[in-house]
Amino acid sequence: MTRSDWGDWLVRDVEEADPDGVAVWYLGCNGFVLKAADGTTVFVDPYVGLGDPPRTIRMIPVPFDPADVDEADAVFATHEHTDHVHGPSQAPILENAGATFYGPDDSLAVAREDESWTDEWDVDDEQLVEVTEGETIEIGSLTVHVEVAYDPDATHPVSYVFEHDGTTIFHGGDTKPSDEFERVGDEYDIDLGIMAFGTVGQIPDKETREPKRTRWYNDENQIVEAAAALEVDRLLPSHWDMWKGLTADPKVLHHHAKSFESPRHLELVEIGDRIDLP
Repeated sequence: MTRSDWGDWLVRDVEEADPDGVAVWYLGCNGFVLKAADGTTVFVDPYVGLGDPPRTIRMIPVPFDPADVDEADAVFATHEHTDHVHGPSQAPILENAGATFYGPDDSLAVAREDESWTDEWDVDDEQLVEVTEGETIEIGSLTVHVEVAYDPDATHPVSYVFEHDGTTIFHGGDTKPSDEFERVGDEYDIDLGIMAFGTVGQIPDKETREPKRTRWYNDENQIVEAAAALEVDRLLPSHWDMWKGLTADPKVLHHHAKSFESPRHLELVEIGDRIDLP
């Protein structure tokens, strides 16, 4: 298992936090921790792997060791890709904290069949729970709605809407703009929208290892299009920091978003940063 570059300070920072509403920490890649005022703590797409060099090369520190996580209620996966479902990154959280893993069917297949979490770690099958679009889950003081996502590179992606005492957070995974997002924007008053952002780059093909033009994440126009349809108040771009050849500068989004009614604000964070929502 990869050792954390930062020791356990980020894990302890989350544990010791006492937010008034919801605190959100960015873990790099597409990983986040949400902690509510009552202590309810959930992870979304946490990943501390190094990728698959030379195809995917991690460009940011490993911010925590999942074996250090003792307080967590749930881990959510948006889809089945390795940097979203990864046993070494997520199973120790289930093992140590007794957390429950939630994900769509193909994400559960990775955990159960491809990586055998219940054999490799002290994880019960009851801790692996399948979710479907339209479902609502209660985790402590958080209400979690499973919503649609459009990611043509994934076999079954979903997005999540987290609600807490009037505050609403959308995590889209690696979604691109979707025809469904206007409905989602009408249904929820989204305070913070989290979506993947990156450049188009030359990445070695998985089979041939020959460089291939690759677009995995939203470009500048796509992420603003999705945010506008969702009517988000604050847009937080993620994933732009992670893979060599696909990194981007989120500051350019100011130019793309300024003429749109939504997003009203850009929330630009780096790995390890915390933001607070009322």
